[in-house]
Amino acid sequence: MHVPDVSVVVIVYNDAERLSTAVQSVLDQTLHGVEVVIVDDCSKDRSYAVAQELEAAHPGRVRAFRLPENSGGCGAPRNHGIRQATGTYVMFLDSDDVLERNACRNMLAAAERTGSDLVSGMCVRVHLDNRWGKTTEWYPWIYSGTRTLESITEYPDLLVYDTLSTNKCYRRAFLLEQGLEFPVGIHYEDLLFSAQAYVAARRITLIPNHVYFWNVVEKAAAKSISNRRHEIANFVHRMEIHRRVDELLAAKGHTDIKTAKDAKFLKHDLVLHLRDLPLLGDAYRQEFARLANGYLAGIDPAAYDSVNHLQAICAYLLGKEDWDNLLLAADAMTNKGRLTSPLAERDGRIYWCAGHLDDAEGRRILDVTEQGFHTTALPSLSLGNRLTSYEDDGRGTVTLSGAVVNPLGRIPEGQELKATLEFRARRQIGVRSFAFPATTVRHAGDTIEWTATADVAGTVRPLGIIDAVWDVRLKLTAGTERITTRVSVGGVDLESAARLRVRPRLTRLVSDRFEPEVTKKGNLSYVLTAEGAAAVRTRTLIDSAMHGKAAGVVKRGLRKALRARRNIGSGEQKVKVYHEVFSKLPLKKGTVVFESHMGKQYSDSPKAIYEEMVRQGVPFEAIWSYAGGKPTGFPKEATLVRRWSWPYLRALAQAEFWIDNQGFPLALTKRAGTTYIQTWHGSALKRMGFHEPRTKAQGKAGQDRFQAAVDRFDHFLIRSEHDARTLAKGFRLRDEVLMRSGYPRNDALVEAHRAEVESGERVRGSLAADLGIDPDKRVLLYAPTFRAAADGAVENFAFPFDVEEFADRLGDRFVLLVRTHYLNSVSLPPSVAGRVIDVSRHHDITPLLALADGLITDYSSVMFDYAVLDRPMMFFAYDYEAYATDIRGTYFDLKEKAPGPVVATADELMQAVSAFDEADVKYAEARRRFLTEFGEYDRGDAARQIVEKFFTRSGK
Repeated sequence: MHVPDVSVVVIVYNDAERLSTAVQSVLDQTLHGVEVVIVDDCSKDRSYAVAQELEAAHPGRVRAFRLPENSGGCGAPRNHGIRQATGTYVMFLDSDDVLERNACRNMLAAAERTGSDLVSGMCVRVHLDNRWGKTTEWYPWIYSGTRTLESITEYPDLLVYDTLSTNKCYRRAFLLEQGLEFPVGIHYEDLLFSAQAYVAARRITLIPNHVYFWNVVEKAAAKSISNRRHEIANFVHRMEIHRRVDELLAAKGHTDIKTAKDAKFLKHDLVLHLRDLPLLGDAYRQEFARLANGYLAGIDPAAYDSVNHLQAICAYLLGKEDWDNLLLAADAMTNKGRLTSPLAERDGRIYWCAGHLDDAEGRRILDVTEQGFHTTALPSLSLGNRLTSYEDDGRGTVTLSGAVVNPLGRIPEGQELKATLEFRARRQIGVRSFAFPATTVRHAGDTIEWTATADVAGTVRPLGIIDAVWDVRLKLTAGTERITTRVSVGGVDLESAARLRVRPRLTRLVSDRFEPEVTKKGNLSYVLTAEGAAAVRTRTLIDSAMHGKAAGVVKRGLRKALRARRNIGSGEQKVKVYHEVFSKLPLKKGTVVFESHMGKQYSDSPKAIYEEMVRQGVPFEAIWSYAGGKPTGFPKEATLVRRWSWPYLRALAQAEFWIDNQGFPLALTKRAGTTYIQTWHGSALKRMGFHEPRTKAQGKAGQDRFQAAVDRFDHFLIRSEHDARTLAKGFRLRDEVLMRSGYPRNDALVEAHRAEVESGERVRGSLAADLGIDPDKRVLLYAPTFRAAADGAVENFAFPFDVEEFADRLGDRFVLLVRTHYLNSVSLPPSVAGRVIDVSRHHDITPLLALADGLITDYSSVMFDYAVLDRPMMFFAYDYEAYATDIRGTYFDLKEKAPGPVVATADELMQAVSAFDEADVKYAEARRRFLTEFGEYDRGDAARQIVEKFFTRSGK
């Protein structure tokens, strides 16, 4: 008898409608040696009958089994499936999901090639009720490339984050030898089973392929077991599973994995339940706290350092059962970016709340200085606005009262206050909003209290069916500042609130009431519904008609029209119009499109070239791209176009020149008559382009797209032969494309160094005065490289040293300028004011480099530019081994070639700064060697070379 390569265990309970689709996804696999083992968990519907029909239709390929009684979970049917499977490998599939067509083939190939006990591929969440067809890859950074592990200790993130059992292929002999089974009678069985399998596996292989499509219905009437978080039994099960996993890790001595798992518990498992707390009663909260705090007591304290500030704050406040502050923090965590607490300031530090500051651990966790709430402009903050009372008269008028948080009293007593309450349609058909002036707005300590009465019945006129959901906002004016807030429900009970009468413009026969509703994030909204008898009958008739054949034709036409309307502004449609319409227009001679860092700045070499063209009086039309909202800092003489707007696309299509330092959109083909000057933005320490393993792992299609994008470069500026060997080779650029001119942005630095050598003195210029720098102090610029979380998410920059200690120890001699990467942000404590200055908003770093007496960096390419000045450099490489040996790798060993001390600890850094003058002399020769190798073409005339070559008569 032929043994199947893979047995796919499909479990089902009361899901007769979808079972066939799941099984068909197995039968359609490109690997033919696959069997289906269906296990029905004693369903009450036709699930087992459907399973038997599938068995009869596919003899030898499908087998059907039924448990004698319902087990109430996934564990028992999966265990039965393992026992019945005959394949060399086993996979699991839920009846409401499907396998990717090549899943079995890809996983089998990886297992046979590597001899792994377990192969894991990427799961994709498919949001079935999302009208845009939304899909989400499950922890994609884990599956960025093929990787084989000899032990889970090599990559703890796998156990910590990917706890699914369904995106994996297991050697059946391995499961039987290890006695691996799912726990029965308890939910979250995947967590324990996956942990056991990871720990027991002698070899694990990860593949970057999609293997499993997890179908998700966010608005399902009946939530899945794991999504019923308001049921306390659900949390009991979660805690028990976590305890069992902890016992497993302890038994195997995996303490490092336990710490990482604790961090994940704080940032994921606990967060899922904390989000619901503001909407649940006291009895639930008390039992939740009892269960959670018993587990939190065993959490490794180091885990708190790996989570964001709100996750740590919520866990700490839960441990203290400080419900008032915890509910505010939970609201802030649910509504990303919202500030719900009034904050407190002590000794130059900012804390989430005033309580618990006598506890050292409390001070550490509640410290939010780095979040910058105290320095961010009030209109840019999303201030919490909590509903305090809700009254309606039963006839269509509602009176709301609330309190807007006033952080650190930044809205001072006596400041004039005004407010309006706004009802706004979520789906904007034109502009649909109605405003009501607040009857009371006043200071009340840590908050601004307000009351507003809205005559909804007499004023709000929705269209009807189209604008079904309306959100509530309060617009507060404090002096000259205007602040918009969402109204969160908080603890106000809306169960008994009446539906408000409204008069829709289309017809009252369909909708005639506004029903108050709490959104998923806990905010107040109103849903348009029907109450009158005629309205209910009409709604029923419409709902019935909407499912008929004629309705199908209408709905398809409507969907097509809406899709066409939506696609007008989509990226796909814009690319199509760019190529088929704009690229047929004539080129406009003398038109130059400039862009710096994808439109985020007016800076860098594009700026230097533009200003040189202006200086030389070149006749040209300058168009600058900008990203985001209102552009700031760009030249008034230039035409400004928003990146990816229609004017931007037309400008690129008709321009004679493109000049940028990073890359115009990859999907846009450059016309033959357009010259693309790519200035780039720095020499490379880390591997780039096709030298990166991740680029190689993209496959041929992805590599071809990348190659087509870099092939658009007509000229690529380099500043050394190091660039030719690294960047140019990494981008596969032809030698004739390379322009050995140096970087235009560095012309000013070359000139500054030349003037300093000739005059023998340092001229600081107006920038030092603008920043309030003491002329008797040395200026150090701290410019670290870009930092992201493990999943690639951009986060606030976290100082790798104590900035207050730095200021206290060295602030009498030095001023530290902090300039993070443009994608990162930083906040400084008030206590270091004047001694440490955040200059991250100075888009152009060149004047900062010219100002600085010394540079502190880690791996930023700014080191190559600063070398032109021949001034001291220090390298705070606290994570060098991880940085240098990660998946990308480096082109050279920084420790061998660094033109200054390379230090690994904060204390070593401060000692190096203390010995500033000694380092200046000690590393003088190293700096000269460094500049010779990495900046040989920076001669101070790069911008002039480019302008004369391309834009003046002598050049053309």
